Amino acid sequence: MALLGIFLSYLIGSVPFAYIFGRALKGIDIRKFGSGNVGATNAFRILGPLWGLLVLILDAAKGAITVSWVTDYFLNYTEISAEALRVIFGVSVVCGHNWSLFLRLRGGKGVATALGVLFGLALVAAELRPVLLAVILVWLIIFLAIRFVSIASVLSALSFPVFVLIFHPSKELLILAIVLAGLVVFRHKKNIADILANKEQPLQFKRR
Repeated sequence: MALLGIFLSYLIGSVPFAYIFGRALKGIDIRKFGSGNVGATNAFRILGPLWGLLVLILDAAKGAITVSWVTDYFLNYTEISAEALRVIFGVSVVCGHNWSLFLRLRGGKGVATALGVLFGLALVAAELRPVLLAVILVWLIIFLAIRFVSIASVLSALSFPVFVLIFHPSKELLILAIVLAGLVVFRHKKNIADILANKEQPLQFKRR
């Protein structure tokens, strides 16, 4: 049953909301515009702030639902501990977002879905709420200072394991934090290269 839960988590993560909204609203393949990424930032740029925000919420919801409701259901059918199962399903849902089954293994960068995973964990474990708040605060401070979503995302992801060590030093959750941070950094390789080459533009707030 655990394997079924892993696949279901991956399948939930694979739902490409930015792609769906691009097709429904403008009849476009969002992968052919902007950064080519199937995520909230590119949806913000191509579809507008409202739809970008909705994509952000829905992508985060995928992670939150998976590590809360989906995990709670499968706990009845496995001997794996709740914390370990949430970690496994959390990684699976982010991988689904990054390498969507519905888009021939193309997808987003996993930031919103990883945040949703952390949010879902904070719902079931109050001691993780300071971690959630600290990670969000790091992202906000960096983004408001420089307006580069990629840098804010990478640095806040790297802060995740640090805050787990500070507020809730659990081996399973530290593994989750390290893996998710690694996935975020890996998916931002091109952004990092573009920033170093002065090719990436900061996010601009414009009405559409």
